[in-house]
Amino acid sequence: MKTSLSTSIQNVAVIGAGTMGIGIAQVAASAGLQVQIFDVNSHVLQQSLAALSARLRKRVSQGKAESHTTEATLARIQVAHHLSELSAADLVIEAVAEKLEIKQAIFGELEAICRENTIFASNTSSLSITAIANQLIHPERMAGLHFFNPAPVMKLVEVIRGLETADVVIDTLKALALSFNKVPVICRSTPGFIVNRVARPFYAETLRALEEKIANPATLDSAIRDAGGFSMGPLQLTDLIGHDINYSVTQSVFHAFGYDPRFQTSLVQLELVQAGHLGRKSGRGFYRYQPDNHYDHNKSQSKPNAEPPITLTHPLNIIASGNWQIFPEFKRILQQNGITLEEPKQNTFQSPSLIVNGVVIMLTNGELTSKHAQILGKPVVQFDLSADYVAATTITLSCATQNSHQQNQDAIAFFQSIGKQVIVLPDYPALLTMRTVAMLCNEALDVVNKGIATAEDTDNAMRFGVNYPKGPLAWGAQVGWESILQVLQQLSEFYGDARYRPNPLLRKLAAGYATLSFKELP
Repeated sequence: MKTSLSTSIQNVAVIGAGTMGIGIAQVAASAGLQVQIFDVNSHVLQQSLAALSARLRKRVSQGKAESHTTEATLARIQVAHHLSELSAADLVIEAVAEKLEIKQAIFGELEAICRENTIFASNTSSLSITAIANQLIHPERMAGLHFFNPAPVMKLVEVIRGLETADVVIDTLKALALSFNKVPVICRSTPGFIVNRVARPFYAETLRALEEKIANPATLDSAIRDAGGFSMGPLQLTDLIGHDINYSVTQSVFHAFGYDPRFQTSLVQLELVQAGHLGRKSGRGFYRYQPDNHYDHNKSQSKPNAEPPITLTHPLNIIASGNWQIFPEFKRILQQNGITLEEPKQNTFQSPSLIVNGVVIMLTNGELTSKHAQILGKPVVQFDLSADYVAATTITLSCATQNSHQQNQDAIAFFQSIGKQVIVLPDYPALLTMRTVAMLCNEALDVVNKGIATAEDTDNAMRFGVNYPKGPLAWGAQVGWESILQVLQQLSEFYGDARYRPNPLLRKLAAGYATLSFKELP
């Protein structure tokens, strides 16, 4: 390209006045940039602008924003009636329907209108940036700039590099995202980019548990949300997103990766789509919804199956051993309840464990609880992973089939005595949060191993794009790479399914001859 690409962005054009387009326009205008917005449907454009004005002015009336600041932001957003009016833009951001041919046509037309140094960006969530740029004379000007919905609120922006995207474009868009007070992450163009790719196991493992009749939707969601520490349960979240959308994204990634089993779609979700039970927007998904879009709490499926309070007639004798340093919150709970922690010794459990009235209570490692009981010759209960055992209101357990009723009751009573509601799932390998986190780690490591994004950007993408309580890689490092590898190996053996095959980088980390460089933002 003869002319240097623009590195100073003052004028932004947004194409598409839907939810994402108008949100991106608001973000840019709020940062002091001049914005032009265009949509082929002028009625939609006027409706979106009117809704934005009403929404921002309502914040002023509520005392949440200053009138002069709001009016200045709105004044910076101008309507373009034709693409030809966008010739002065330093940056054009496209936010139209997810159809490759439409996006290619738009940018092909813009290339004849805009200056050679204008940067082109697509807000696509799934299409290849390389493919979008394929028809351009200067594909080096094209990148992805993927905001998350709602754009004014969500912190993450994925800055996506196509095969021919110039470095200056990536650097400029990263700087722009920072000026918007966003968290930019850089990745190569790949199906699903970072978030929509790494997040697939979050839904998949709970959908599999539902297919296997492990528990009802509310119980499975509670195991991930209230016990695991995620902000929403996967089934609750897919109801919110819409099953047509969530299934379509999974199907797109599944196809793009050559039908790799780790992205396998769910038949139970497909059935919901086929029935038109799309979630909140249709009034029914995994849950039923009242007209005000809230759960119908009269339905039993909306209630998790938690254990009733147990009143013991005998004391609990508790011994704690193993490496509780990996879970400092749980260690604090034990100490606050007067439980002395023994240091790990040779030939004892190295992973965190308790013995309560002779019942071995241990962190799940992917093996069936009944198999542990068979090997140890003792009653065994396994507990699931949590992001924060102090903050969690609930803990998830599975009990060996060899245990007596009283032995299970003693284990449940112990967790109730430290203030936790207890969910008991059937003897299910790696319960639910541990297997989900192990799979998230595995997918995140594949992103890093293939040079798609750094470990730090991958973790930040999942924290700020989908509000995970921890980046999966930081979480995996905390639990221990050997433990994550063991979980996946056990699942792979149990199912005989390539879906759970461990990533090569995970094997290297577990063996100690690879390291990751990442940090968590405060």
